[in-house]
Amino acid sequence: MKLTVVGCGDAFGSGGRLQTCYHVATGSSEFLIDCGATALIGMQKLGLDPDKVGTIFISHLHGDHFGGLVWWLLHAHYVSGRTAPLTIVGPKGTEARFKAAAEALFPKSTEIERRFEMVFREHVAETPLEVGRVTVTPFEVLHPSGAPPYAMRFEAEGKVLSFSGDTKWVDSLLSAARGADLFICESFGYEVPTGYHTSWRDIERNLDGLNARRVMLTHMGPEMLAHRDQVRDGRVLLAKDGLTVDL
Repeated sequence: MKLTVVGCGDAFGSGGRLQTCYHVATGSSEFLIDCGATALIGMQKLGLDPDKVGTIFISHLHGDHFGGLVWWLLHAHYVSGRTAPLTIVGPKGTEARFKAAAEALFPKSTEIERRFEMVFREHVAETPLEVGRVTVTPFEVLHPSGAPPYAMRFEAEGKVLSFSGDTKWVDSLLSAARGADLFICESFGYEVPTGYHTSWRDIERNLDGLNARRVMLTHMGPEMLAHRDQVRDGRVLLAKDGLTVDL
C-alpha cells in the first residue's frame, strides 16, 4: 500500500498547501481519502491519473474535504472522457450536498449525461463497509458540518491506514487509530485547540493510547506550522504536499 499526500493544508491554504486529499494505491485499486477543492490540481502536479481512482471516501461535508468532487465530475466528462465507474462513500446526505454544490457552481452540471456510473454509498458509524478489496470503518468525531463527521479506518492487503478527519479531540480517535500502520491526524493548532480542531498537545498526550506504528500530522494551521520543528517524537511524521509513504 502506497500513500501519496495530494494536499494536506487547512481550508485557508496556510503555508501554501493544497486542501485535504490523500491518494492510496494498493495492488488492486486506487482510492482517495477526501477530495478538497484543489484535488485535481494536486493530482496533475504529481502525475496521478484521476480515472484510475475507483473510490473516493469523504470524512465530512466541508468544502475543503469534499468540494473537489464538483471539478472531478466535470473533468471526467469534458477532459478525460471517463467510462470507469466511480464510487463515493461519505456521511448521510453526501449525494444531496454534492448536487447542491455542483448546481451552485456550475448550473445544469448534474444533468450531464455521464459516460460513467457514479454511485453514492453512506457511512454508518462503527459499521465496516467493503468497497472492492478495501474495508472502511467510520468512527463519529466532533466537527459540525451539517452531517455526521467521521474518522475512518481502512484495511487492505493486511495493512491498516486511519484518518482522523477534522475534529476536536475525542476518544473515538483511539478506536480508529488502534494498531494502525499509519494514523493521519489533523493538528490545526500547536498548544491550544481552535474551534472544533485538534492541537499537537492533544495528540502528544495521547500518543501511547493511539497505539499506531506511525502518526502523520496534517491540516496544520499557522500556529502549528510555525512550531512544527518542535515536534521531535520519532513516531511522528509531518505531512507535506507530494510526500509518499509506503506501508
